[in-house]
Amino acid sequence: MSDPVFIVPKAGLTLGAVAEACGVPLPEGADPSQPVTGAAPLETAGPSDLAYMDNARYGDALGTTRALACLVSPRFAPRVPAGTIALVTRDPYRAYAGLLARLYEEAMRPGSLFAASGVSPGAHVHPQARLEDGVRVDPGAVVGPGAEIGSGTVLGPNAVIGPNVRIGRDCSIGAGATLTHALVGNRVIVHPGARIGQDGFGFAMGAGGHIKVPQVGRVIIQDDVEIGANTTIDRGASRDTVVGEGTKIDNLVQIAHNVVIGRHCVIVSGVGISGSTTLEDYVVLGGQVGVVGHLRIGMGSQIAGSSNVNRDVPPGSRWGGTPAKPVRTWFREMTTLARLAERGGKDDGEG
Repeated sequence: MSDPVFIVPKAGLTLGAVAEACGVPLPEGADPSQPVTGAAPLETAGPSDLAYMDNARYGDALGTTRALACLVSPRFAPRVPAGTIALVTRDPYRAYAGLLARLYEEAMRPGSLFAASGVSPGAHVHPQARLEDGVRVDPGAVVGPGAEIGSGTVLGPNAVIGPNVRIGRDCSIGAGATLTHALVGNRVIVHPGARIGQDGFGFAMGAGGHIKVPQVGRVIIQDDVEIGANTTIDRGASRDTVVGEGTKIDNLVQIAHNVVIGRHCVIVSGVGISGSTTLEDYVVLGGQVGVVGHLRIGMGSQIAGSSNVNRDVPPGSRWGGTPAKPVRTWFREMTTLARLAERGGKDDGEG
């Protein structure tokens, strides 16, 4: 069996260009014309690779790396071996991410899986849909009447774009994703299997049965949002569900109707956000967080993984636990409970 390389690094990047992009000077004696042909972890980096290090637990790997150059914070710079060029920066990981984007442009957003140029055979684009020049549509994709799609956007195989949906420029809609009742900005990435715009879970409950409440809102997704595989975002019931610009949503997240998510939030895998909840800008929800409906999580707040939020969270807070509370209170509760459990074990004759 052959061993393909799926994402090939871009040729022509030099050590001087790397240093310039990071805003750091090259050490004396370093050759700025030396090519950088790839990026790799400290342990496996070779003599033309770039690496980075910003965590003390990888100190041993730094000391033995064979990388051409290593982005490193001032704290760890003295531990860079003699054969590796130290590029000292305060935020090595962020600098490394920027350089990866230059080395591996293809990995920045999903492209056509069929190497499509224009509309592929087997795609179904309604005559009343409007596609700007440069839209690529893979086989099996469906574009409904009145849909509008901007130039540079890619629709993966079997993606479904519903009637009158608007998608901006330079977006990527992954294989099998569905978008209905949605307005999507520019440079949005929707990974495979995501479901956006289906009706929310709304019923008027009663002893005689549950009456479905029509969901007549939309989903608004602003610029530079990324939505993970198999994530679901319900359209609004009476107002719009909104995802603010720059927000990053992981795989397998459920966002219910009428939810408003601010700008540059981070929502990790397994999160469930109930209806009509608002997340202000720069909120971070760790993995498997559950949020009760009709709450507000204040700007810049962070919720620890596996927590359950059942009341409003003030701006700038760090909460965790079930039910979620300020982390200091949560840690004290856990410490006290552990001591009580240990004492109870001794009283029972254990140990």
